[in-house]
Amino acid sequence: MAKKSYHHQKFTRADLAHIATIAMLERGLEPEFSAEVHNQLDLIAAPGQDQDPTITDLTGLLWCSLDNDDSRDLDQLTASISLENGSTKIFVAIADVDAVIKKHSPIDEHAKLNTASVYTSARIFPMLPEKLSTNLTSLNPDELRLALVTEMTISQDGTVEDSQIYRAKVINKAKLAYDAISAWIEGVGSAPTALCSVKGMEEQLHTQDRVAQTLRKRRHDAGSLHLELFQPKAIFKKDLIVGIQEQVQNRGRQLIEEFMIAVNESTAHFLLKHRVPSLRRVVRSPDRWLRIVELARQYGDVLPADPDSKALSEFLARRLKADPIRFPDLSLIVVKLMGPGEYVLERPGTDAIGHFGLAVQDYTHSTAPNRRYPDLITLRMIKSILQKQALAYETKELQELAEHCTKQEDAIRKVERRVRKSEAALFLEPYIGKTFDGIITGIAPNNGWVRIFNPPAEGMLMSRTQLVDIGRKVHVQLVSTNVEMGFINFALV
Repeated sequence: MAKKSYHHQKFTRADLAHIATIAMLERGLEPEFSAEVHNQLDLIAAPGQDQDPTITDLTGLLWCSLDNDDSRDLDQLTASISLENGSTKIFVAIADVDAVIKKHSPIDEHAKLNTASVYTSARIFPMLPEKLSTNLTSLNPDELRLALVTEMTISQDGTVEDSQIYRAKVINKAKLAYDAISAWIEGVGSAPTALCSVKGMEEQLHTQDRVAQTLRKRRHDAGSLHLELFQPKAIFKKDLIVGIQEQVQNRGRQLIEEFMIAVNESTAHFLLKHRVPSLRRVVRSPDRWLRIVELARQYGDVLPADPDSKALSEFLARRLKADPIRFPDLSLIVVKLMGPGEYVLERPGTDAIGHFGLAVQDYTHSTAPNRRYPDLITLRMIKSILQKQALAYETKELQELAEHCTKQEDAIRKVERRVRKSEAALFLEPYIGKTFDGIITGIAPNNGWVRIFNPPAEGMLMSRTQLVDIGRKVHVQLVSTNVEMGFINFALV
């Protein structure tokens, strides 16, 4: 695709989408679906169907989806039942994408190439065509769907006492959104119509919130890390960018996050119990731990000489309380020193690498098969076991897929970051010459980097003095922007 010249033009959403398309192609991702994909798509007219008598009918449960306001690719539903002994049964249904999309088909090959949906504010590049991901394979309201259900019994102290995985039929009774549900849970907003129109749903959501907060406390007590990364998102009104906002961590997001973590652990244990190789999600014990120890020392804190996620978690909790404004910058440094997550093949009987950030040993990605290919791989492996068939993937194939998914995930991360920079540059263009409050996030011999608070954006500090160091609050003037390159340049006032 030829590069498009943007000089002396007013940028639109379409221009940003074009920048995203170019960024994908440059990193070995495919932004468009092929003719073969469209031909296969034309032949798909209905959601997945299966007359297997072992499939459980769970359509009577009060299932609901909880996602972003604008999410249309619904991968999971939750439901709960309170038990007399104080424990709670939590049900999580995951869309059975494999019931519609078979391995090696053109749509599957496209999904395997990209390995995930790519989300930019200007345009979403879905892993599966939207006819599937937002309709026929999505767990949409009032639609009968096939799903893989993880049923967990969770005690009052947040222990997962028991879990089982099986196939089921489900119906989503309420499509809910994080922010509105959080406001309702926290008592600062009224119950959304979709919630209060289903008898018993309000009580169930309160139960799920309570269980999720118990899981969350138990996880952090065990050493799971609380990190807050700076990830602003552009807001559009039709084709014009009208703002930039950061995603707020709230009770609605925490509810789903805790249940998905529990399901991912339960899935890993299920595969381990059946002694089959699996695609694990790992974050290795940090090689650069001593750099993290030195970082803590700069804050007057002491960490042990050997990697210890619980000690690091407690240090981060202290810093968040002491200095919430600078915490996203500290979080980013810690993430970089820990190294990125990756996918690996784990064979039964070998020592698990584990997930250092979550402080768990056995962990896989399994909860988003509409938008993440490793989850579809895991779903197929589980179905192989449940249906007593040959495994969907051989060990060598899983090894190659682990490496490929890790590589493509890095490419996707770079595309999304690249487009965020262009979005911020576009929004800030009219403010050249204005001054902003900010904080220094990095320094180099001749320049530095600064994060401004309102709007939330990052850019380069064109020159610096010896008085400026990381973490210092500053006043800066916006000097220039370049939307095409994603450059934002500031000068100290």
